[in-house]
Amino acid sequence: VQLQAFGGGLVQAGGSLRLSCAASGRTFSGYYMGWFRQAPGKEREFVSSISWSGGNTLYADSVKGRFTISRDNAKNTVALQMNSLKPEDTAVYYCAVHLYSGSYMNAGSYEYWGQGTEVTVSS
Repeated sequence: VQLQAFGGGLVQAGGSLRLSCAASGRTFSGYYMGWFRQAPGKEREFVSSISWSGGNTLYADSVKGRFTISRDNAKNTVALQMNSLKPEDTAVYYCAVHLYSGSYMNAGSYEYWGQGTEVTVSS
């Protein structure tokens, strides 16, 4: 099982990026998927999560109104549309599967952390 995040890059403040996460090896039927990020020297932090149906989403306060999470179960992918980017959004972004009981905002409840994708927002 492998998750691969891609779509990161360098963007100016106010710009947009769309991250994607592709899962291979199995489908995660019924599971929430999540995005986390880790800035240099900081702890990994929750960004957003989405239910299997896509009907339930959760966002960190810092990204609410700017980021939108979505998923395509037929393609086994999850996306994160990031608009109005700020320098403080600079981080490596990871996707993962909410495999264990516990808060959707807790990284410890997730598994199958793939290789992240780096996002740099210049001021």
